[in-house]
Amino acid sequence: MTTDLRDRLRGDVIDAGDDRYEEARQLYNGMIDKRPRFIVRCTSVTDVIGAVRYGRETGLAIAIRGGGHNGAGFASCDDGLVIDLSPMKGVRVDPEGRTVRVEPGCTQGDMDRATHPFGLAVPAGIVSSTGVAGLTLGGGHGYLTRQYGLTIDNLLEADVVLADGRLITASAEQHPDLFWALRGGGGNFGVVTSFRFRAHPVSTVFGGPIFYDIADAREVMRWYREFLPQAPERFSPFLGLKRVPSVEAFPRDLWGREICALVCCFDGPADEADEVMRPIRQQLPAPLLDGCTPLPYPALQSLFDPLLPPGLQWYWKGDIVRDLPDEAIDVHLEHAAKAPSELSLMHLYPIDGAVQRVGADETAWRFRDATWSMVIAGIDPDPASADRLTGWARDYWQAVHPHTVGGAYVNFMMDEGPDRVRATYGDNLARLAEVKRAYDPTNLFRVNHNIEV
Repeated sequence: MTTDLRDRLRGDVIDAGDDRYEEARQLYNGMIDKRPRFIVRCTSVTDVIGAVRYGRETGLAIAIRGGGHNGAGFASCDDGLVIDLSPMKGVRVDPEGRTVRVEPGCTQGDMDRATHPFGLAVPAGIVSSTGVAGLTLGGGHGYLTRQYGLTIDNLLEADVVLADGRLITASAEQHPDLFWALRGGGGNFGVVTSFRFRAHPVSTVFGGPIFYDIADAREVMRWYREFLPQAPERFSPFLGLKRVPSVEAFPRDLWGREICALVCCFDGPADEADEVMRPIRQQLPAPLLDGCTPLPYPALQSLFDPLLPPGLQWYWKGDIVRDLPDEAIDVHLEHAAKAPSELSLMHLYPIDGAVQRVGADETAWRFRDATWSMVIAGIDPDPASADRLTGWARDYWQAVHPHTVGGAYVNFMMDEGPDRVRATYGDNLARLAEVKRAYDPTNLFRVNHNIEV
């Protein structure tokens, strides 16, 4: 069987007898331990087509791996076939047209390094090791979201290998139903082998973290909920409840200290940044640390990379948030104080501004009238801490969930079952199921937040 698979491909096929198997099967989330039968390292679209056809013919479960960053472990599967796209890392920038074509093995860092020399950027997340493919298919939000929308709002077209092995292009003009579904519907519909994005003029930004003592957190959070709707869209501060990491980047006397953080990004010149930052500096208590400074956009994107290497234990829960009443703030502060590790956190990422100028039915990602995407993440390097991380995140989420919209950003969900999928897609679910039936009627691509046919 393995020989037959190898005969179809130019890329490597790795199985349990290969010396590279243990390393090749590792995922970003060290809490997930899966043992696939085969890992196919694709080097081209034809490799992807061959692997998809093989999986269909043999009945093996198929998992798609791009950057491998998926917290729920959907980049792998037990006793199945992993289509590993990580060798496919081509990026081509069109500086005049302000577009960029990105292959599915690229990380945000790969994309940023290619676009930055041209003074361009594509809205993406906040950790440069995040895979472009998974981030995009789930929606994609980060520092530029208030100004330029979600990553999917900047997607122009995608090349997709379907369950029957055909390669097609999905865009507003070609297969528009599939293009609609890809923008938030995850990996349910095929294997994307190329993304083409609209890029924007972004070069040097003003940003970084501001840390406040946890005793000031209630005041900061109340101020933040009032400030954000009035803030210029070029300014995107996200809020976190966490601890100061014990690393040399921060003063030793702050290590391990509980804080409320504002992590800022202003896409504009330094003289305008002073004006934008004035309310923060005049209306809030004196911070423990103000790390905001002019820096290249890729530097801000990779600021937290050293704190979050591959292999940590992760358990996260997400929700979409419209309002932040005092009752919710009380719940946040109560549960954040019980964080089981120094890296564990709660973040509120702004998804207002440009995001709200797209209709709820224009893409599969429907939360167009919300304010924040929330994540609660239990994180630690020690595998022995897995139960504590999981228990804390679940308890925290359960307590704050009544103050949320109900669904979540799929990239902040573990494998949580069909009820959470239904809550997340809401009125768009029926249309997603129609697209699924049209392009993947046998549910070949089911290792994901699955759309049932």
